[in-house]
Amino acid sequence: MIASSKPVVLLSHQMLSPMQQALEAQGYEVARRWELTPQQAAEVRVIIQAGEIPLPAAFLEGLPKLGLIACVSVGYDGVDVPWCRARGVEVTHAHGLNAEDVADHAIGLMIAGWRNIVVGDAAVRGGSWAEGERMGARPGLRGRKLGVMGLGSIGEAVAVRGEAFGMEIAWWGPREKAGARWPRTETLLKLATDSDVLVVACRADETNRKMVDQAVIEAVGPRGMIVNVARGSIIDEDALIAALKDGRLGRAGLDVFETEPTPAARWKDVPGAVLTPHSAGATSDSVVRMIGQALENVRLFLAGEPVMSPVSV
Repeated sequence: MIASSKPVVLLSHQMLSPMQQALEAQGYEVARRWELTPQQAAEVRVIIQAGEIPLPAAFLEGLPKLGLIACVSVGYDGVDVPWCRARGVEVTHAHGLNAEDVADHAIGLMIAGWRNIVVGDAAVRGGSWAEGERMGARPGLRGRKLGVMGLGSIGEAVAVRGEAFGMEIAWWGPREKAGARWPRTETLLKLATDSDVLVVACRADETNRKMVDQAVIEAVGPRGMIVNVARGSIIDEDALIAALKDGRLGRAGLDVFETEPTPAARWKDVPGAVLTPHSAGATSDSVVRMIGQALENVRLFLAGEPVMSPVSV
């Protein structure tokens, strides 16, 4: 087979299919991982990647001309960046491009769960709101303690929003952050113990897999709430579900899950949970920015120029 005269760009997942037309318009041949032929694999120069999709080394080793993995997302936990860099493969991501939108969503989950908004909506629609009756009073957010796990772009945006609600802010991450406006606690467990609401907003990797474990969950406690807009892998989901059912954790707001799509039956009888389908960063504004940056990184790489947003490790 004669090699294509066009650079071959591989889409790593079907969710990225809408990008095919734009890539072809820029003069690339588009291959799709779910129907990749050996002939195409031999010519792939770039992978367009959804950050959480696993790209095993065994698969990447079958792409001898690969030079760039361009993650459309902020996260890149499906990519072994040191492994790639050691083999001359650059990795880019959408650093900070949807942080404000994800933070908005985190606060939305917090308010919806804390103030029983979803439960109240169901009561009105289901006809259980009787005259003279209202749902039990809930505490307000002003003066409550908001703990943020991970003070990157998203975590910082969450903290700013919490501060605007009059909440007391603290955070934890594995490293100090110069210039941070809020105090860093000594451990995640201490942060959870001191928090009314714990928001998980850190980058996922092997070091924090299921770090929000039973002890952390129970430290937040029966009157507290956990919100996760990072990755499902960071929370021990079985422990969280058990704690919600037993009343050892008061509430949860989750946009990400251990398995996606998460099975509906898994959450059928779980009280106190507000759930959304991994949509925190998917506003029309941020998606356009993230796709645009990924396309520009492809162009720059194939032109032999420095890429815009390499992953820093």
